Amino acid sequence: MMVIPAVDLKDGRCVRLSQGRMDQESVYSEDPVQMAQHWESKGAERLHVIDLNGAVMGKPFHRSLIEEITRSLRIPIEVGGGIRDLETIEQYLSSGVGWVILGTAAYLNRGLVEEACRRFPERVILAIDAKGGRLAIQGWNEEVTLRASELARQFEGMGLSAIIFTDVERDGMGTGLNTEATKALARSTPIPVIASGGVSRVEDIEHLLELEPDGVIGVIVGRALYTGKINLEEAIRLTKNDGEIGGQGDKENKKRIGRMNK
Repeated sequence: MMVIPAVDLKDGRCVRLSQGRMDQESVYSEDPVQMAQHWESKGAERLHVIDLNGAVMGKPFHRSLIEEITRSLRIPIEVGGGIRDLETIEQYLSSGVGWVILGTAAYLNRGLVEEACRRFPERVILAIDAKGGRLAIQGWNEEVTLRASELARQFEGMGLSAIIFTDVERDGMGTGLNTEATKALARSTPIPVIASGGVSRVEDIEHLLELEPDGVIGVIVGRALYTGKINLEEAIRLTKNDGEIGGQGDKENKKRIGRMNK
């Protein structure tokens, strides 16, 4: 299982929000490039980079900064926030970004996801952000009646790399991961799932390891890394020394992770 540090960008800085609220931010670095390099030096295999301004605006705001981060690293990054059209997807992927993350665009424009997956197989990630099990879009500012599992089923067989599932109400709150909701989604779809939202201690990651046989291949960690509640190097060692958890299913997930990180 991958432990993926989050680097969230707002107004050129590295921040963490509480429940996705733009007016409730904690600034952790004025230099996101340096912060990205820091997590790489601690053993991260991948970074999760979100353009928060872009998510609200509906178009990229930090594109040049994200490209600078990409050039500064040896490890791949996944990028989301404000990606609403094929041109933006092409620009990000051609600049060296490993994966693009589609959330609002996936809900509003299924054809975009189909075309992106056709042209860039295994390089598109679907973001499912939920409040009380319901989908949250437009930078988490709008809720719709569609449930997370229903959206996931619509995109099966397209060639998505993974689904990132975030419980918005727990994100940035340090209240613990919504393991049950994550498990329910993972069991409802053959698409690999990356868990996110509320990871506050290493025990959250330990519990998540039990879901590897269900298709959970990674976890995104934000505030807990920045506050020191979770040590990245220790968390990575935990996930790499999990023995035979999951048996053959776990081995297949590890193979899938290897393909995703090529």
